[in-house]
Amino acid sequence: MILPGMAHMYATGQQATEIRTPKAADAPRIHGPEIYGVRPGHPFLYRIPCTGIRPIRFSARHLPASLKLNRRTGIITGKAPGKYGEFAVELKAESAYGEDSRIFKIVVGDTIGLTPQMGWNDWYTFYSHVTAEDIRNAADAMIASGMADFGYQYVDIDDCWAREPGSGDPQLSGPARDAQGDILPNARFPDMPNLVNHIHSLGLKAGIYSSPGPFTCAHFEGSYRHEAADARRFAQWGFDLLKYDWCSYGQIAKDETRTSLQAPYRKMGGIIAGLDRDVVLNMCQYGMGDVWRWGRQAGGNSWRTTGDLGLAKDNSLPGFYSIGFANAEHNLYAGPGGWNDPDYILIGTVGDARHQDSGVRQTQLTPEEQYSYMSMWSLMAAPLFFSGDMTKLDPFTRNVLCNAEVIDIDQDPLGKQAGVVRKTSAEFILAKPLEDGSLAVGLFNLTTSPRAIRVNWSDLGISGQPMVRDVWRQHDLGSFATAYSTKVPAHGVDLVRLVPKEAQ
Repeated sequence: MILPGMAHMYATGQQATEIRTPKAADAPRIHGPEIYGVRPGHPFLYRIPCTGIRPIRFSARHLPASLKLNRRTGIITGKAPGKYGEFAVELKAESAYGEDSRIFKIVVGDTIGLTPQMGWNDWYTFYSHVTAEDIRNAADAMIASGMADFGYQYVDIDDCWAREPGSGDPQLSGPARDAQGDILPNARFPDMPNLVNHIHSLGLKAGIYSSPGPFTCAHFEGSYRHEAADARRFAQWGFDLLKYDWCSYGQIAKDETRTSLQAPYRKMGGIIAGLDRDVVLNMCQYGMGDVWRWGRQAGGNSWRTTGDLGLAKDNSLPGFYSIGFANAEHNLYAGPGGWNDPDYILIGTVGDARHQDSGVRQTQLTPEEQYSYMSMWSLMAAPLFFSGDMTKLDPFTRNVLCNAEVIDIDQDPLGKQAGVVRKTSAEFILAKPLEDGSLAVGLFNLTTSPRAIRVNWSDLGISGQPMVRDVWRQHDLGSFATAYSTKVPAHGVDLVRLVPKEAQ
C-alpha cells in the first residue's frame, strides 16, 4: 500500500530516503500560531506564515486600528493596542490558485510567548566565527527556503558578537564598552541596527545573546553590573529575544542555593519587563535548581532543562534521546508564556560542538532518527530552533523541519506538553492533549530493529473509536476500536493524531 508522500524519495549517500511530508499545495494555506501575545502599546511585527505559489494577496478583518497589514508581503506592523484585550482577527490569503483563511487571536496583556518560539540560532554552525553576513544570509535563507512560511521567525545571534577582552585578534579586540558604559559589538558586527533592520524588513525577528556573568561562555564581554544598560541597548538596537547564558556567573554566585541560582534571571527578567518593546527571555541555565519550577516567575519565556545537546554523549542511542527523556519529565511546568527548552534541532548540515573548528558536515543521524527528533520536540511543546546551516538546506531536512501538521502539534494553543505514557528500554510513548479535543501520540522505537508497538485507548484515558491520522504523511488511517498498533522502524517514530468523533 502506498500512502501519500511515500513515493517521494530523496537520495542521500547510498540510500534513498523517504520524504514523508507532502508537497505544499499551489493554493494558499495559512500556517503558524493561532494565538499571539503582545504587551500594551509595544511594537508589533508579524509575518503571516503562508505557503502557496506567489503572488498572494493578504487581508485581515477586525485588525486593531493601531496595526497595518502589507497586503503584498503579509507583514503586520505597528503598535499593539494600549489596553488589555483579545482581538479575533480573520486572516485571508488569496491567489490565482485559491484562497485560505483562519482566525488569529491577538492577546494584549502581560504575557508573551503564548506558543513556543520558532526560528534559527547560529551556534552549532558558526561557533566563535560568526559574522553579521552569516546572520543576514540566514535571514534571507529563512524566507527563500520557505521555512518562514511554516512559522519560523526568530533569527538569533549567539555568543561571540561582542568584544573579547584580551584578544589578540584585531577584529575582536578593543574596549568592550564606550564611555557611557554601553556594550560594543566587535568588528564582525559593524552595524547592529542595520542588521536588525534587515531582519525586520523581512517580517522576521532578531535575537541576541549575553551572560549575567562578566564573560560569556566563549569569554566575550558579559552583562555583569551592566544589566540595565545592556537590556536598554538591546532594545534600542531592536532585538526581540535575549538568550541569557549562565556561563561565568558561577564565579559570582555565592553558593548553589535556589536563591543564588535565581538571582541573575530575576534581575534581568524584571529589567526586560520594563522595556518599551517585547523581548523574549530564553534562560540558558542548564536545569540547575529545578529551573522549570521557577523560570516563569523569574521572567523567563523558556528555560533550558539540560546541558548542551551538542555535547550529549551517544550511547546506544544518539544524544538527543537522553536530552528528550530528561526534558519530558517536566511536562507539568510548561504552558503558554513559559516552555521547557531541550536545546536546538541539530540536523542537516551542522557543526561538531566538540571540534568547533572542524567545519560543518551532514548530520550523522539516520533519517528515522531525524523524524523521531522533530516528533519528540513537537510533542514536548519545545521551542523549535534549527541550528544547522541555513544556506545548505536540502530537501530531506526541509521535509523534517517544515511539516505543517507536526508544527501544529508544537504550536497548539492549549499549550500542553506531552506526558509520558510508557518508557522502557525498547519503547517510549508520549501523548499530548490538543485544543480541539484530539490527542497527539508518538510511538518511539528505541531498538535497532523494527518493532511492533501497541497503545491501548485505556492507556491514554480515552474511549470510543477515534480517527487515527498519520501526521507526517498527513493521511487518515481509519477508526480503531480499542487500540492502535503499528510496526515502527529502528530508532523511528509513528506520530499519530487521535481525533474523536465529535471533532471529525
